[in-house]
Amino acid sequence: MATTATISISSDIAPGFGGISESMTLTQAGSLVDIDSTTGFSIRKLSATGAVDLVTMANELVEPKDSVAAKIYIRNIGYRGVIDKSVGVTIGVNAEPIGKLYGGDWLMMPLTCIDADDITVNPDNDNTVVIEYVLFYEEA
Repeated sequence: MATTATISISSDIAPGFGGISESMTLTQAGSLVDIDSTTGFSIRKLSATGAVDLVTMANELVEPKDSVAAKIYIRNIGYRGVIDKSVGVTIGVNAEPIGKLYGGDWLMMPLTCIDADDITVNPDNDNTVVIEYVLFYEEA
């Protein structure tokens, strides 16, 4: 069964921008074979500052293959149904910051799945925030 990601972007701040609507099927590296594994959909509640491993690559029950076609989806869903745009969470790979997700923001990005490249989250403050995430990968 295929896993498909779709994005649609529209904007009125860029003159002449007609929008973007793209879709992709998540496939294994260099092939048309569907991605075959996932960590499953998870949520994590954070209530303090300090980096936390969201995904510890070396601890996955099923070992992802290194340096292949893995993707991760992460979203800051706020807390108790309240999306607070002032509560940011810095996302990192191997403790190297790659960006910040404020309330309601999300990302989907490729990963290498190398054991040392854990996915970290670090809230800006002590306000409670909930992160939802899922990792799609090729099984070793």
